[in-house]
Amino acid sequence: MFPVDLLLLELVVILAAARLFGEISSRLGQPPVIGEIVAGIALGPTLLGLMVGHRLFPPVMLPSLSTVADIGLALYMFVVGMELDRELVQDKMRVAAGVATGATLLPFAVGCGVAFWLAPRYALGGKLSFVLFFAVSVSATAFPVLARILTDRHMERSLLGGLSLAAAAVIDVVSYALLAVVVAIVSAAGHDSWRLILVPVYFLMMIFLVRPLLLKVAVVFDRNGRMTPRLCGVLIGLFFSAWAAQWLQINFIFGAFLFGAVMPRSEGIIRHVRSNLDSAVHLMLPVFFVVTGLTVNLSKLHLNDLGILVVILAVAIFGKLGGGYAGARLTGIPRQGSAVMASLVNTRGLTELVVLSVGLQEHIIGPELYALLIVMALVTTAMTGPLLNWFVPRAFVDQPDVPSDVPTAPVVKKSL
Repeated sequence: MFPVDLLLLELVVILAAARLFGEISSRLGQPPVIGEIVAGIALGPTLLGLMVGHRLFPPVMLPSLSTVADIGLALYMFVVGMELDRELVQDKMRVAAGVATGATLLPFAVGCGVAFWLAPRYALGGKLSFVLFFAVSVSATAFPVLARILTDRHMERSLLGGLSLAAAAVIDVVSYALLAVVVAIVSAAGHDSWRLILVPVYFLMMIFLVRPLLLKVAVVFDRNGRMTPRLCGVLIGLFFSAWAAQWLQINFIFGAFLFGAVMPRSEGIIRHVRSNLDSAVHLMLPVFFVVTGLTVNLSKLHLNDLGILVVILAVAIFGKLGGGYAGARLTGIPRQGSAVMASLVNTRGLTELVVLSVGLQEHIIGPELYALLIVMALVTTAMTGPLLNWFVPRAFVDQPDVPSDVPTAPVVKKSL
């Protein structure tokens, strides 16, 4: 049995470090998530872990911290799915699809080529699953972090902001779908692979059974504005969906995300659920960052690993920027506006961490490549601000040439 007092002390250290580094990150003009990830790395074996890690975060405590982190991650994925604005995507489908296609297809294709080169050194299992996973990891975009950046810069009401967010939403869905395929390929080699044939049944039940039940809850809420007794039922459904996805061997994050995605788009019910879950999510997500940091040991990277990191950064950055820019230009967005959108969809942040944590849990990649990809996630997210500082003033001069059939961007809800 693990010592409860040590677990409580670890939570105190984790939350304090996340708060401190998040505040420093904000003051430097970066999203707080950057500082929170750095806090996890600092507490891990890269820095402080060399001195106090064996006492403060002993191996026997990691399963307990991982459980808390997974609960927070499930709640977070539920909120992301719930706030996925389908109307925003539908209103801007032509531009969103164009940017999403370019910003996903180019880094994915180049990533596949680089993955074949890296596979002999880093692949832990089958080459196909490794190649697909690496391609997904370099083509992901952080929809929630992007929404936070837009809000902090007061761009959430702008046309380019709305278009970028719609494109990021499409990329997010595609990335999670591709990741689910990769996990299914890995699981197919196991002794319980027969469960995968039930995945389509699970999706159909979520759409045609669970969603109508949730719509009835929304009708009751909209009528009397009270949902507290039913919030427990929503959480039961959330964790049951997460358990079902895990049992089906496609990872619990997809179950949590899908349950959020089938939630009715009632502004009142979404606001109510968020107000009740925000505190829990903000409490548990830093634990996820620290558990992530505890598995990253940058001190063990060798000089030749820096060459691999340069290649990964080149594929991730130029693939995203080039693909996003080309997609935006092909849909009629002016050059400077296309540059802004390409810079925004290059943000990876927390979505990348989720993807990488799944790859590590499923033994698709090992700690060495995992550390390099974590660095890539930090660099690509941190460079978003400076790129926007360069492109945004020019984009608003260039914006009148935006195609007239693209509607004005609606208000974007502030995300985590």
